[in-house]
Amino acid sequence: MIKNLSGDFETVEYDAKKYVMLYNNTDNEAYPVHWHNAVELIMPLKNEYIVNVGGVDFCIPENDVLIIPPGDLHGMPAIPGRRLIFQCDNAVLGDVPALESVMRALAVPLMINDEYDREVHLLAKKTMLDFLELYNSKSELSDVKIYTSLINLLTAVREHQLEQSKHNLTVNEDEINEYSEKFGAVLKYIDNNYMYDITLDQLANVAGYSKYHFSRIFKQYNSMSYLQYINARRTKAAEVLLLDPDMPITEVAMRAGFKSLTTFNRIFKDIKHCTPTDFKKLLEFSKKSRTL
Repeated sequence: MIKNLSGDFETVEYDAKKYVMLYNNTDNEAYPVHWHNAVELIMPLKNEYIVNVGGVDFCIPENDVLIIPPGDLHGMPAIPGRRLIFQCDNAVLGDVPALESVMRALAVPLMINDEYDREVHLLAKKTMLDFLELYNSKSELSDVKIYTSLINLLTAVREHQLEQSKHNLTVNEDEINEYSEKFGAVLKYIDNNYMYDITLDQLANVAGYSKYHFSRIFKQYNSMSYLQYINARRTKAAEVLLLDPDMPITEVAMRAGFKSLTTFNRIFKDIKHCTPTDFKKLLEFSKKSRTL
């Protein structure tokens, strides 16, 4: 199934003029640890399936759905059965500012089952089966409908996450609405200023909280620290800058807001599992593969 693998980086090979890929997979074959820029959803239809993501084994029963964020290392042992494996171009989703809040649903791998939430589970199962029907329809609108269904699913997942945040914070409806408004302003501030030095004092001031309260609540609300969010946002900006074959790595680091090349290399590798230089080469390889 993995056609283009360079090291542990997979270039997802979409069909011509398509930005999604669906494997109705029955191969009893092991897939090595790899990563890619695609969002991946897996649902077994016959027999359970095991996927190791970031060193953690996820055992997926029939009709449950695992969502793997782009950039996460994952591999699968050889297991007989049948499963749907869906991949889509993350750039279609990630480059749309209006979808930034929805894309926060993809911070970590997600196992969607009845225990996670029954309604979300039913939606995830229906979405995967809809993908199969639409992918095989050959309609010129199939990709549009697939992305619409995926956005609806991710929106439901993000709504569930926010509802869980409310319970974890043990706050009332008015307080969670206040957090949503204030942290929304903070995330927008980071998105607009990631290329500059951003301090805890500045972010706490934007939210109108003390430094201690802001730092604690931000992590509970967003499932990551404010520093992790800033680094993730800068890394995302660097990915876009690395598309320019003529831009030096040092300039990419500075434009993305990293204070030094050493810091940039370390954080980028932690998040993307390869150096910026290797990522740039992989982008060039991917671009050539798409044009062949």
